[in-house]
Amino acid sequence: MNPRPARTAVTKQKLFDAALRLLGERGAAEVTVDEIASAAGVAKGTVYYNFGSKDALIDALLRHGVDLLAERLRPEGSDDAVEHLVGASLEFFRDYPAFGQLLVSEMWRSPGQWHGTLSLLRDDIVAIFKQVVQRSADAGKLPDGVQAGTASAALFGTLLVVALDWQVFQPDRSLDQVRDSVMLLVRGVTPRA
Repeated sequence: MNPRPARTAVTKQKLFDAALRLLGERGAAEVTVDEIASAAGVAKGTVYYNFGSKDALIDALLRHGVDLLAERLRPEGSDDAVEHLVGASLEFFRDYPAFGQLLVSEMWRSPGQWHGTLSLLRDDIVAIFKQVVQRSADAGKLPDGVQAGTASAALFGTLLVVALDWQVFQPDRSLDQVRDSVMLLVRGVTPRA
């Protein structure tokens, strides 16, 4: 039995956690491999051994974070799939605020170093939203002329910005208060059945 894969997974998680914390504080361009390694409590060579470069570490971190978000977003038989998306997104960004900051800062950097990766990851997340929004559209619950793709991207973008605003400017508000406010907005846009 080889204990190496388990150790490698633990080491990668330590590197992800350290990188995320530092990147959220100062941005990708300002953080060095030495700082990430030091914050993770590992040797600098460990970063290169596991990822090859700082850029590859950040790329893997973005993929890892979006995978975690996608897991939370998948509906669990919820009667109100839109409310599930809203609540799960806000919970995720509450739990990983630095990841939200990284997404916002890198997603809108043009041209960004991770634009290709972020485009694919954004598409993965928006596709989950689109499945739910398309069901609402098929049930006649969206106003005429609203495209499911645009509404899906708008809802994801809204949740990302609302979550960051909540964490930075309104940290005293509860998750329930923020979720309920977003749901009032969403329900105000859709016609009542």
